[in-house]
Amino acid sequence: MHQKALYAVIFCALLAGSNGLLIKAMSSLNATAMAFLRTAVPATILFFWLLRSKESLFRGATKKMLLASSINAIRMYLYLLSFIYTSIGNAVIILYTWPIFVSILGVFFLKEKIDKKQGLLIALAFIGLIICSSGKQFSFEDTDILGMTTALFSAFGYAITVIIFKSEANNYHRNELIFFQNIVGVFIFLPFFILYYPQAESIDLAIGVFYGFLIGIVIFSLFFFGLKYLKASLASSLMYLEAVSAIILAYFVLGESLSMEMIVGGSMIITSSFLLNRYSREPMNT
Repeated sequence: MHQKALYAVIFCALLAGSNGLLIKAMSSLNATAMAFLRTAVPATILFFWLLRSKESLFRGATKKMLLASSINAIRMYLYLLSFIYTSIGNAVIILYTWPIFVSILGVFFLKEKIDKKQGLLIALAFIGLIICSSGKQFSFEDTDILGMTTALFSAFGYAITVIIFKSEANNYHRNELIFFQNIVGVFIFLPFFILYYPQAESIDLAIGVFYGFLIGIVIFSLFFFGLKYLKASLASSLMYLEAVSAIILAYFVLGESLSMEMIVGGSMIITSSFLLNRYSREPMNT
């Protein structure tokens, strides 16, 4: 099961690389409309799954799960702000500090241990990500500082939700975890979607629904499955492969340049993920 969990997270990361392509394709939707579709689609689908399964949501740590959902909605808003106020290069570098936060928080709240090898490999992956983005402009103008600050808080907020959901992974089905992840965001973003809906084009709404299904259902199902059987720090570190996937897709689909920095940094990320797989064969007790 441990090996299947590893493959699930790796496949999840590779699929997640399509995130940027789908967002760019929804040209007539603003960020809040995208956020609503991103949360509403998985929440609606899983609501009917929960009705069919006859499983009561109001059991166990309901307040804790709703807290995680609220934090996720806030971090999503901060995520959007980061791309509004700073460049994509700045935002990506800061946002991908979340696996580092997960590793640190996992030590304190999940009692996980990080040995020297794993710590070095996590650092190697993060350095590789920085190298991938080193060719992008990185400035410290006022709006950039605001954008990078919101990105940092978004990364930290996401790390907190990973830790909370990890702590409850054995008490809830992964579909329940995904439902809780999205439900609060539906109500927060609904008013903005209603106001913006008349301006939206049908094709972009269709892409938005597909986006919500792919990211909200498929990708997070794979991630939560892996998270149940792997250390939070390992599952999060493997997600660095998303950066490599995004770069390759952008190169072939959008024709973006593939620089030497991207090749070197991507190689470091892939190497780190491969070695993390090799050094982390033992499954955690569940």
